[in-house]
Amino acid sequence: MRTVTLDILDDNALNLLKDLELLKVIRLRRDNQQENLSSEDLVKKYKGSMVPQNKDEVDNQLNNLRNEWE
Repeated sequence: MRTVTLDILDDNALNLLKDLELLKVIRLRRDNQQENLSSEDLVKKYKGSMVPQNKDEVDNQLNNLRNEWE
């Protein structure tokens, strides 16, 4: 037996996989790992992704972005 990971791009593909499971050709296992992330895990995942900036720097960046669209 081999294990593979698939990314389902279309619901029709999932239906086909379910049909194969009914034929006992494959076995589907739902991986809920991503859905069950605790808030502590999320903090670890995103910690340090934003650098601290003072209000004036953020305002200047926002104004520059807005001015690019004019």
